[in-house]
Amino acid sequence: MRRGGSLGFGAAVAEAWTVPLPIDVTEPFEVFVNGVPQVPGRDYDVEGRALHFRRPLAKEGRLGLLRWTSMFLGVAGTYRKNDSVDVVYESGGRRRVASGLPIVPPDEWEDARGR
Repeated sequence: MRRGGSLGFGAAVAEAWTVPLPIDVTEPFEVFVNGVPQVPGRDYDVEGRALHFRRPLAKEGRLGLLRWTSMFLGVAGTYRKNDSVDVVYESGGRRRVASGLPIVPPDEWEDARGR
């Protein structure tokens, strides 16, 4: 289901990858993906307590026993995409960093919102 206009790159708002913000994050804040600064309105939008990104983001899931064992033995490595979203903000007069925030794919965000 589409919720509004296009976010660019052919993705509709409903197709955005979402990062819920921690409860103590208030504007102004800075957003980084893999250490690269992101620009609001170009790279992401803020809707309520969540960031909606225009490009796909991925979080590597837990490793299975076989993959973990092969890495432990040095037989294979892991080359999965694993984006890290960090938010720098002020709380209580101190600069803080929320690192490695959860990434919610579009279909799971819609399910969580009951649409």
